[in-house]
Amino acid sequence: MGETRQRARRSNERSTEMSRAVETTVQVRCTGHVRSKVGTGRLEYRFEGQTLREFLDAFFAEYDVREMLIADTEDEATTRGWAPQLDELPGKYAKNPEGEQTRRYARVVVNGTFNEHLDGLDTELSDGDRVALVYPFIYCC
Repeated sequence: MGETRQRARRSNERSTEMSRAVETTVQVRCTGHVRSKVGTGRLEYRFEGQTLREFLDAFFAEYDVREMLIADTEDEATTRGWAPQLDELPGKYAKNPEGEQTRRYARVVVNGTFNEHLDGLDTELSDGDRVALVYPFIYCC
């Protein structure tokens, strides 16, 4: 009988933990090729969690757009342009770690700010925040 009570208590604890799981609802804006793939430029999206990482994991599970936005390697995240490469960059320069960067010409924006200027994929999201999935970031070709 004691074992049965323990199992019931553990089951109740798990149910309580699951009911405490935080859900967040954000306003998603999609542009360019992301918009074409998702099928709309604006949607409200509810996910379990509170970080940009949790949002992206849930969103990518539902919409197959990860490949358009997230770079797996440094090479996929950078492009060689017409500006000279400087040994030391002026001002504050923020960059997400490899594997958490956007692809060249793509950006993930939270409330109008590139995620790398916030806390990267660990940026905290709140109900009503705006998340923009932008690809291409600049018009080319």
